Amino acid sequence: MHKLQPNSLHCFVCGLANHNGLQLRFYETGPGEVTADYTVPDHFQGYPGVVHGGIVTAMLDEVTGRAHMHGEQTRFMFTAKLEIRFRKNVPVGEPLRVVGQVEKSKSRMASSTGKIYGPDGDLLAEAKALLVNLPEDAMKDVDLEALGWKVYQDGAEIQDLSEK
Repeated sequence: MHKLQPNSLHCFVCGLANHNGLQLRFYETGPGEVTADYTVPDHFQGYPGVVHGGIVTAMLDEVTGRAHMHGEQTRFMFTAKLEIRFRKNVPVGEPLRVVGQVEKSKSRMASSTGKIYGPDGDLLAEAKALLVNLPEDAMKDVDLEALGWKVYQDGAEIQDLSEK
């Protein structure tokens, strides 16, 4: 069973009300693993037919952090180090699978990997991330509900966001 993770409203990668963003939806697909299926639209291309490297990097950055958000745990972290390896061109307009997996998880730091697979299952890009917890005081006054941080399962609810 795949469990849908929360989205926010304005994040570039997962913000459902961000009309300029990717609007990815992530699912917990196993212990310490999250995935998102996504077809990158043409307006995120670099060279004709190829996803811009910055967009590829953004997807990998997001999925490596989300790998550490599982179950009821909302562990917000920032990326301290991200190593990317572009193996093949990532195509626009074709279904992709973005996968994040936990490698290590300690009290203040963690590491994970991210991978993007093409429609034929080929590994197109991969990343290794070193992540650090946000300082506790950075989140103490943050109203997650005001940020829209929740699970949006209802199609009408998502449609309402897209009209904002």
